Amino acid sequence: MARKSTAKQTMALLVGNRGFFPDALAREGYEFMTKLLAQKGYKVVSPSPADTKFGAVETWEDAKKCAEIFRLHREAIDGVIVTLPNFGDERGVADTLKLAGLDVPVLIHAWGDTAEKMTIKHRRDSFCGKMSVCNNLVQYRIPFTLTLQHTMDPATEAFAQDLEFFAAVCRVVKGMRRCRVGALGARPAAFNTVRYSEKLLQESGITVETLDLSEAFGRAEKLKDTDPAVKARVQAISEYAPSRHVPKAAILKMAKFAIVMDEWMQAASLDVTAVQCWTSMEEFFGVVPCTCMSMLSEALKSSACEVDVCGAVAMHALALASRTPSALLDWNNNYGDDPDKCVAFHCSNLPKSFFESAGMDYQEIIAGTVGKQNTYGTIVGRIAPGPFTFARVSTFDNEGVIGAYVGEGRFTDDKMQTFGGYGVVEIPDLQELLRHICENGFEHHVAMNKSRVARSVYEAFDTYLGWDVYWHGG
Repeated sequence: MARKSTAKQTMALLVGNRGFFPDALAREGYEFMTKLLAQKGYKVVSPSPADTKFGAVETWEDAKKCAEIFRLHREAIDGVIVTLPNFGDERGVADTLKLAGLDVPVLIHAWGDTAEKMTIKHRRDSFCGKMSVCNNLVQYRIPFTLTLQHTMDPATEAFAQDLEFFAAVCRVVKGMRRCRVGALGARPAAFNTVRYSEKLLQESGITVETLDLSEAFGRAEKLKDTDPAVKARVQAISEYAPSRHVPKAAILKMAKFAIVMDEWMQAASLDVTAVQCWTSMEEFFGVVPCTCMSMLSEALKSSACEVDVCGAVAMHALALASRTPSALLDWNNNYGDDPDKCVAFHCSNLPKSFFESAGMDYQEIIAGTVGKQNTYGTIVGRIAPGPFTFARVSTFDNEGVIGAYVGEGRFTDDKMQTFGGYGVVEIPDLQELLRHICENGFEHHVAMNKSRVARSVYEAFDTYLGWDVYWHGG
C-alpha cells in the first residue's frame, strides 16, 4: 500500500460582502464555509463576527482587520479562499490580500443565484461580482485561481473536488518554494541530457545541496556490520521486496548506503535526492542504489537516478499534489504500431506501490560491463494498470527560464515481457506530445505518479511559479 500523507492544511477564508446586496447572505456564507472547510479537514483562519460584520470584509477598516489576522498566521496559511455569497466588495478583497502580503495561492469562488429567487431580498449577483474582484486582483498583480465553473454551489461534490484541486495547488507551490534537493555524485559523463541550472532553480526557491559519491562510500565503509542500525536496515530492505536471489553481502552494502543517505538528508534538511549510478556505484561500491531510492520514493522522499535534479523536482511536485509516491521513467519504446501507446521503462528504482508485484534483482543492462555480482539491488516488475499523471521540469539556460510539461494517461494491461520496471502507457495524441518534447529539447526522463493531478500541477507551475508550462490535453 502506497504511503499517503494526511497532514492538515490551513486555509485563510475571506468572505466578501457589499451592503447594497442582501448582507444576510454574507452571514450564511460565512457560517456555511467555515463549517464546510472544517468538515473537509482544513484548519481555518478568518475574522470572526466579533471582528467584522458577519466575519466578512467590505470596508477599508474590515480589510485592515482581516489582513492583520492573516499576517499573524502567515507561516501556517497554505492558501486563501475568497468566497462571494453576494456581489462582494472588490476593493475590500483586493486590499485585504495586498495588506496581508501572504504570497500564497488564492481561490476565487462565487455562489450561484437561483432562478426562482431573483428578488432584491435573495439576489446574490455574485456572478457579476466575481469579475469585479478578479479585475481588481489583476490591477494589484495578485495571481489567483478560478473554480472550474464561474459560480458553484459549495454543497456539491463538484465544489468538493475543486477544493481538493486547490489544496493540491497549495501543496505544490509551498513545496516548490522551499524545496531542497540533494545531488549525490557527479552527473554521469554520458548524460549531457540531465544538465541543469542551479541558479534558475534557486530563483523559484529550489536549493541544491551536493555530496561527493566518494564521501558517501567512505561513510558507508565506516559502518560496522554489527551496528544495530545496520542490522535493522538489512531487515527492512529484505522485507521491502522478495530478495531470495540477492546475496546477503549486497543487501548489507545497500543497508549501509541507505543509512548514509538518511543521515545526509536529515543533516541537510533535504526533501528529495538525485543519485549518481552509472557506473561508479557498481565498480567501486558493488551494488546499485535502486532499492534504497525506491524505499525513499515510497516514503514520499522522491529519489531520481543519474543525478537528474530536475527529474527529482518533477517527482516531488507530483507527490506533493497527490500525496502518493512518484517514479522517474524513460519514454523508452514504441508499442507496435499504436500511435497513442509506448513503453515506459527504468532499470529500476520505482517505488514498489507502482507494481503488480515487485522483486529485487540485478541490473541487466550494465551487468555485462561491471559483472552481475556488482549490480544487485534493482526493483523489477510490471507496473499495475491504472491512471497516471506525468510531468517534466527543465531549466533552459539560453532563455533564462524554467520550462515544464504535464499531462495524464493510463498504464494499460497490454501484453509485454521484458526486464527492469516497465509498463505500456496510453496517452491521447501521444505523437503531439513526443513532438513537443523533441522540438523543445526536453529530456527522455519523465516523472509519473499514479493519480490524476495534472490540473493542480499545471496551475501551480504556471500561475504561481511563473514557469513556461505545456499542459498536454489540458
